[in-house]
Amino acid sequence: MAINAGTASRLAVESRSKSGTTSANALRKAGKIPAVLFGHGSDPMAVSLDAKAFDALLHAGGKNRLLHLTIDGGKKDTALVRDVQRDPITRRVLHADLQRVSESETVSAALPIVTVGVADGVRNMGCVMDVILHTLDVEGPANAIPPHIEVDVTELAMHAHLTAGDVKLPPNFKLRVDPSTILISIEPSRTEQQMAEAAVATVEPVEVPTVAETTPTEEEPE
Repeated sequence: MAINAGTASRLAVESRSKSGTTSANALRKAGKIPAVLFGHGSDPMAVSLDAKAFDALLHAGGKNRLLHLTIDGGKKDTALVRDVQRDPITRRVLHADLQRVSESETVSAALPIVTVGVADGVRNMGCVMDVILHTLDVEGPANAIPPHIEVDVTELAMHAHLTAGDVKLPPNFKLRVDPSTILISIEPSRTEQQMAEAAVATVEPVEVPTVAETTPTEEEPE
């Protein structure tokens, strides 16, 4: 089970002096995203990002990638994307939080889990694969955080599971969760379970109530 190594990306940001809803909406209409750069003991800095460039970065796995920032065309800095707020309907990015980090600094990250292959239990036994956790919490050098984790599930048979401890981490990385935490399990489908239960179920005889026979009584003469 391996983790793909990530690479750094470059992103231009511009400082901004105005804040508030009106200013933020004006930025969005101009094709920019309001953001905040914070960390390393410095005061938070209000900045803006090019919306298209930031979207492209996120789609390329930049959520966990070290960013080389150029601020106002001159000053350099490095940071990680720590939070992205999206419109619940359009999914357009509304705001972003960037955290200053040095290249060798140890940081935490929640890495998406990507499965590779088809599990033996799914392929040959009619099972279903249940991905219990979609991300894995790790920590390691900021300049080596991969965009995601690839886990090979081809050998997983019925009732087998893959835990956090099964994932091979790159050098200088460690888990931030219990190694016994189950990430993926292979279980029989509900249909298969229902058929199996029906096959072994004991059908109990049902007693049909009978109508008691009665002897008609003779009417007494008047």
